[in-house]
Amino acid sequence: MALRAAVLRHLRVPVRFSALARRECQPTPCSGGSLRLFSSQDDQSTKEEVTERVLSVIKRHPKVDPSKVNPDVHFQKDLGLDSLDTVEIVMALEEEFKLEIPDNEADKIDSCNLAIEYVCNHPMAS
Repeated sequence: MALRAAVLRHLRVPVRFSALARRECQPTPCSGGSLRLFSSQDDQSTKEEVTERVLSVIKRHPKVDPSKVNPDVHFQKDLGLDSLDTVEIVMALEEEFKLEIPDNEADKIDSCNLAIEYVCNHPMAS
């Protein structure tokens, strides 16, 4: 703790607040160095981004006709997928968003809307 305090006391990093206010994610050159931005819980994907990514995952599934995929589609009723296909889609969503969905929650995800809502509400989704 003493070492941390000593380092922080002597460390000076120029910061451009306008870049942070606009939430730009590109490193900004600052007097020969660069600014490194860290993420926080406030930096979660927007619902539109999550929707796009979920639909993309579902469209990549081999048994899915991509033209039928939309945010309101049900996996079994509209796409004709069976329970194994649904499990494969949930596993692909776990990989896409780098999260683990417990079995009891995964069993409830049977439509695009439920998948989108689950990912949007998950605190660790990336």
